[in-house]
Amino acid sequence: MGKFSVKNTKAGIHFNLKAGNGEIVATSEVYNTLRSCMNGVDSVKRNAPKAALEDQTAEGFKKEKCPKFEIYVDKKGEFRFRLKATNGQIIAVSESYKAKDSCLNGIESVKKNADSPVEREE
Repeated sequence: MGKFSVKNTKAGIHFNLKAGNGEIVATSEVYNTLRSCMNGVDSVKRNAPKAALEDQTAEGFKKEKCPKFEIYVDKKGEFRFRLKATNGQIIAVSESYKAKDSCLNGIESVKKNADSPVEREE
């Protein structure tokens, strides 16, 4: 089972969702308060399992309603995803992947690990 790792940084508080193997599969924005960070965690838990997939790398892709995972190609030509909540806000983003299949696996990992417990890191 994975875990949400909540950590303080110089800029604020953020979370990483880690898969069972310890790999980070999604990262949040930096929040000002622990409460807002925990709201972000709760939003991932609520939205990820039911989120649609919008593949923006496909020609003529179909726009999906939120919540959704958006797959896109970054400036380096690598694949990434972002998870958007029902209100359209980005609640988690991925690292870059060289292969689209790896990016899709990352999305499946987020869905699978969305119900993971929360741990505070120092």
